[in-house]
Amino acid sequence: MAYLDHAATTPMRPAAVLAMTEALTVVGNASSLHASGRRARRRVEECRERLATALGARPSEIIFTAGGTESDNLAIKGIYWARRDADQRRRRILVAPTEHHAVLDAVQWLADHEGAELDWLAVDSTGRVAPETLRAAIEAAPETVALVTVMWANNEVGTINPMDALVAVASEHDIPLHSDAVQAVGMLPVDFGASGISALSLAGHKVGGPIGVGALLLRRDVACVPLLHGGGQERDVRSGTLDAPAVAALSAAVEESVGQRAPTARRVEGLRDELIAQVLAQVPDAVVNGAAGERLRTGSEQPALPGIAHFTFPGCEGDALLMLLDAKGIECSTGSACTAGVAEASHVLIAMGADRSAARGSLRFSLGHDSTPEDVRELGAVIGSVVERARAAGVTRRRTASTDDGRSDPSGNTGGPANADLSGRPTETGARKSSGATAGPRNSMDTTDSTRTVSAEV
Repeated sequence: MAYLDHAATTPMRPAAVLAMTEALTVVGNASSLHASGRRARRRVEECRERLATALGARPSEIIFTAGGTESDNLAIKGIYWARRDADQRRRRILVAPTEHHAVLDAVQWLADHEGAELDWLAVDSTGRVAPETLRAAIEAAPETVALVTVMWANNEVGTINPMDALVAVASEHDIPLHSDAVQAVGMLPVDFGASGISALSLAGHKVGGPIGVGALLLRRDVACVPLLHGGGQERDVRSGTLDAPAVAALSAAVEESVGQRAPTARRVEGLRDELIAQVLAQVPDAVVNGAAGERLRTGSEQPALPGIAHFTFPGCEGDALLMLLDAKGIECSTGSACTAGVAEASHVLIAMGADRSAARGSLRFSLGHDSTPEDVRELGAVIGSVVERARAAGVTRRRTASTDDGRSDPSGNTGGPANADLSGRPTETGARKSSGATAGPRNSMDTTDSTRTVSAEV
């Protein structure tokens, strides 16, 4: 078996397993005042200090959470509420349409229930937010901006955003910027103190820690209204009894992944480049998406995550490829959302300008700390035949659908709708505006009073 889905979750590091199992044998609630409670609190605070040291933060800036999703929701909703309550004009949230759904769904909830206005920051063909785009969005009405949220590195295509430049633009107007850094920690240099970022989210299971624990790094001068109310354990920003064993594992995983980051990133990047070479050797018309593809095509220096290779396979459905590869022992991801059991086109690729057919025919292969050359070789040995089979299956489905429709052209050949992809389903056109701006990920065809798109041309 070749596990090539580390961007979804990566195996726990032995150091994290050891830290967690040792902590599981120790009784004590870190909120209790007796000796066992004090010992538990001391262990938690030691872990907080280790995590802060690894990420260039102060211990008091570490808020332990249940994972990346909670961290994103706490930062976005909490900062929005605090900023809006301080000044009712502050209702605009500037957000990239390529964000993880933990961010997209959080801002959409605020638009639906709390009067937020969403301005979608247009991205380029690699998924990158340009500082000029952010500047244009802010300067349209700086006094109305509640916050900016832009991910450090994209979880689907691996493109890295220019965080230093984006933070500098937001800071000119004293606007807080939140970043989902779930994919960045352990693979990229992350120094919270030096970054100027107001709030940063991370998840344990993306760095070799356990599922169900994460952290929000929140500057002391950034007001944040709590989502959860209770004991106020985490700076009165987050309530709930701390999971001391999970916290111990998280700090061990982050400490090790950050300490070994440089050699791990070099090794993983080499594996990724070999994976791309093997896939293109077997499927020459495959398209490498994101910054990695741009570097391959143009020789540009645009940075990309070392472990992500994202492809579009023309004439294929991503879910069919996924299942065929799984049957061969290759585990990867389509990277697309699934709502109510219906596969959707990748909102990331749509925002980057891809049509829906291409966005449905994509796969993400992601490598991690324990990936090996054998994993790459196993993929290279089967990808050609799998793509060939998926394409044949797609043509068969199209012909079947056309026959069922009972339509034919004058030559007797049957065909699907005039504007259809290989699955026989109608495609949508015009999703990308002529100005170069992209609409929001929920519905790329229109906007509402609470959502609009901003590009550098504004």
